[in-house]
Amino acid sequence: MAKILVVDDETSIREFLEILLLRAGHQVRLAKDAIDAITLLKDDTFDLVLTDLRLPRGSGMDVLTYVSKHASSTQVVIMTAFATTETAVEAMKAGAYDYIIKPFKVDELIVLVDRALERRRLQTENVALRATLDARAANSRLLGTSERMQEVFELIHKVAPTRTTILLTGESGTGKELVARAIHSRGSRASEPFVAINCGAIPETLIESELFGHTKGSFTGATADKPGLFERADSGTVFLDEIGELPLSMQVKLLRVLQERRVRRVGGAVDIAIESRIIAATNRRLETEIERGAFREDLYFRLNVIQIRLPSLRERRADIPLLVEAFINKFAEQQQSKVKGITDGALRTLLAWSWPGNVRELENVIERGVILASGDRIDIEALPANVRGAPTMPPQATAVLDDIPTEGLDLEATLESYERRLLEKALARTGGRKKKAAELLRLSFRSFRYRLAKLGVSGGDDDAVDEA
Repeated sequence: MAKILVVDDETSIREFLEILLLRAGHQVRLAKDAIDAITLLKDDTFDLVLTDLRLPRGSGMDVLTYVSKHASSTQVVIMTAFATTETAVEAMKAGAYDYIIKPFKVDELIVLVDRALERRRLQTENVALRATLDARAANSRLLGTSERMQEVFELIHKVAPTRTTILLTGESGTGKELVARAIHSRGSRASEPFVAINCGAIPETLIESELFGHTKGSFTGATADKPGLFERADSGTVFLDEIGELPLSMQVKLLRVLQERRVRRVGGAVDIAIESRIIAATNRRLETEIERGAFREDLYFRLNVIQIRLPSLRERRADIPLLVEAFINKFAEQQQSKVKGITDGALRTLLAWSWPGNVRELENVIERGVILASGDRIDIEALPANVRGAPTMPPQATAVLDDIPTEGLDLEATLESYERRLLEKALARTGGRKKKAAELLRLSFRSFRYRLAKLGVSGGDDDAVDEA
């Protein structure tokens, strides 16, 4: 069943086509002139428009032009009793699927309608295929075997088929947009647009126009009507990244959209129904923003129907080797590099780093490593200086960062082992000079000597007097 708009100034033609198309199982809307038709196109989405060429208050070409600019997947068939070669060429150049000459045969019209709708279906399938391929590319970065990531994957699987509003939280670089795209691509909206906007990257004076669109002349520079993000998304997904950056004045208007499922363009007088799904994301604690009056509590409750929190890379260090392998393969192929892996020392260094930039930072580090590696494996020297400066964790310490062995562990012994290793490495790096080693570990000289004695670490010279 398709949604078809019939545009003709003759009542008898409109009623005849309505009956014919309804019998064929389609939904039908009617318009008697160009302005009525464009108004309906603004408020709804159609698979096909059947429009007469000559209309009151405009023409069929005006309707075709609007469709080409604002609803390019909608097919248009021109009906005319004044067909000429020039008319047909003009309509086809402007984007019409085909034209039919009045008076037309019923069978001929039905065949033409079926062909136009088949073209619409094939275009939709192509969009879905592209969305699937894009999603696969994105999902290649959504890797992880850790318990935290398995929880995220399970939530994606559960919410994707629904229409529920989703709130994604987590630090920058954890992959919130990737999760949003995964939810979109695995649901029934995969063939529809995925439209993303960073709420913190657009000036406050422009954000309303970007979200809701504007009409011609509504402000200086508005030289034509422009649909907003919600209209462009159609029945797809709207991804509002960094929602915590949205000004309070816009939060009120967004709340209205969520409640009423309608938007109004800046300078417009007509509300436009929307069917898009909304996924919002933030790296801020919105509860804290509410307490300090920077975020509306009622909007938070509207957005926070289901929350998916993405763990930082520090919380899932067990996934680092898997991510490193994936990124090496990716960038080695892109750079046509011979790099095939990473040395154990370099991997331990990556496991020890705090990763303030999360997965995005790791990806950048590996890209650099692939470019700078001197052999077929990334070594420590190919890593950035700040990452190399992190103390390398011994294998027994890294093994328990994300999990506790089934048999349990001795926490005090594990911590002492790690501390002893750091003290020894600091002495080794400073040539046994205890004062320099203490400075390297951000310890006082007295505290450093105390720890050496406590853990039975020998070696080094007392190159400074005790601090008082």
